[in-house]
Amino acid sequence: MRILLVEDHVALARQVMEALTEAGFVVDHAGDGEEGHFLGDTEPYDAVVLDLGLPVLDGLTVLKRWRAAGRNMPVLILTARDGWNEKVAGLNAGGDDYLTKPFIMAELVARVRALVRRAHGHSRPEIILGDLVVDTAAQRATLGGAAVRLTGLEYRLLTYLALHAGQVVSKTELTEHLYAQDFDRDSNTLEVVIGRLRKKLGDGRIETMRGQGYRLATA
Repeated sequence: MRILLVEDHVALARQVMEALTEAGFVVDHAGDGEEGHFLGDTEPYDAVVLDLGLPVLDGLTVLKRWRAAGRNMPVLILTARDGWNEKVAGLNAGGDDYLTKPFIMAELVARVRALVRRAHGHSRPEIILGDLVVDTAAQRATLGGAAVRLTGLEYRLLTYLALHAGQVVSKTELTEHLYAQDFDRDSNTLEVVIGRLRKKLGDGRIETMRGQGYRLATA
């Protein structure tokens, strides 16, 4: 899952990026509202963490522009401790949730996970596909009750496919959501990872739809 963090406070941004990365997300960072708006308007993100008190272009304006342009990714708003009016304005502008500074990193991670799940119609942390269970809170997968040993990239790929189970997901979409903006996106690497996942999950679990992409079976 790929997340955009728009936060101008350098130390806080670094802490949030570390927490989200440890939680299995890929994170792009923008230090001001103008850059954040551009990235959110041109790149596909699974969720955004958006501070409202940004330089150059304030976060509320960024959010309003995204929504006016039809950008519907979930947005978690960061507000000041006494900024109740900011919370209301942010939610009315199209924000999906908010956190008040200072906050506990574990709560931020949990809220981002919940936003991503709900955006794909999942209310529970576990995505159950027959005997395959992907636990997004514990960052692990089990097959027939036994743990499946996965690398970080394999887990991110499986999670994305699980959130879209039964749907065809193109190679382009997968690379856009699995790698950061500055990463060298190589489709051959993706095919290798798909191959490794098939060996661990069973050949029939991930289907190749010729000329279209991949589909994870729902059971």
